[in-house]
Amino acid sequence: MKSNGRLITFMAMHADIVDLRQFYHSELGRLAEQSIAMALSSIWSRLPDERLVGLGYAVPYLDRFRADTERTFAFMPAGQGAVNWPVDSVSSTALIFDEELPLPDSSIDRVLMVHSLEFAESPRETLKELWRVLAPGGRLVIVVPNRRGVWARMEHTPFGSGRPYSRGQLTALLRETNFTPGATAEALFFPPSKLRAFLRLRRAFERVGRTLWPAFSGVIIVEAQKRLYQGLPVAVRASRRVFVPVLAPRGIPTTRDGVSLDGRPPNTRQIRQSALMPRGV
Repeated sequence: MKSNGRLITFMAMHADIVDLRQFYHSELGRLAEQSIAMALSSIWSRLPDERLVGLGYAVPYLDRFRADTERTFAFMPAGQGAVNWPVDSVSSTALIFDEELPLPDSSIDRVLMVHSLEFAESPRETLKELWRVLAPGGRLVIVVPNRRGVWARMEHTPFGSGRPYSRGQLTALLRETNFTPGATAEALFFPPSKLRAFLRLRRAFERVGRTLWPAFSGVIIVEAQKRLYQGLPVAVRASRRVFVPVLAPRGIPTTRDGVSLDGRPPNTRQIRQSALMPRGV
């Protein structure tokens, strides 16, 4: 975005993993999950021996679809944090950078993005990376907050954070990164209120909203297919990000620790130098 001749970059911080889990364990979160899952089911076609990746915080929805897959992974961005999933078997979770996925080319059949694209530092780079890992004819399903919807304006839900999209913006972004947009759906027509009176009327709001105000849904869902007849230019770049391990604390030696290497008690300067030296030196 440009303003007064200056290029402004929109920086969206990821929602925290703790806040995401708490939301989906709340009554409002469970109802939101049901609404989005119903919309996903309307455009979700079964793929034989499917390899599925959920990017962002897609765990509540992966639980519904992983039974029909050959394998399913939950990729969670480093800025968000990760939780173990699934809880009843060997973990399929990975902490990743969404512009550098730990997957070979053309290795995945479908990617489901939830709480992901709206937080991406560079949405185009993220989609180009997904294009790389998707198999020929692979499908990308994106769930993003709707710019016109009331959910994007309420910060007490994860859909009120990050960069919301209009349908036109999302379609243009997909075409620019060599995806062909296909089926679409909408969800979250009821207001994001915690009041039980509104929650009890959720089904009525959903039914009426799909008919009278589909453009004002809380989220937009778009399925797109990897386009093969036009290649993406690939720029070789060194990784800009690394995971930093948490080092174990190391105590500072004192005169109580005995003598130094030359047989004399360590002085203050030696203590400071030894504290700065890495372990093993």
